[in-house]
Amino acid sequence: MIVYEVSIEIDRALGDAYADWLRDHVAQMLTFDGFVAAQRYERSDLPDDAPRRGFVIAYRLRDQAALDAYFADHATAMRADGERRFGGHFSATRRVLREL
Repeated sequence: MIVYEVSIEIDRALGDAYADWLRDHVAQMLTFDGFVAAQRYERSDLPDDAPRRGFVIAYRLRDQAALDAYFADHATAMRADGERRFGGHFSATRRVLREL
């Protein structure tokens, strides 16, 4: 099992709109072969008056081959959708985790 984790910080004023968009985005990601589950989180370690809100999505994938196929076939389009809607107002980092 692989975990593909995406961490986002978005301007606070757009946080609610982003959270709404994210629900549909995650649902679409789960249609790709090898994606078996996802969990959305909002970071609770940021103060309420911070200029940005933080979200983390942990996708569980069947194996590395499924993640590689996502990167090759879908990642560019999926990332472009977020950029088109929220470009310039968020940052994202990604990491891949393997079960021990």
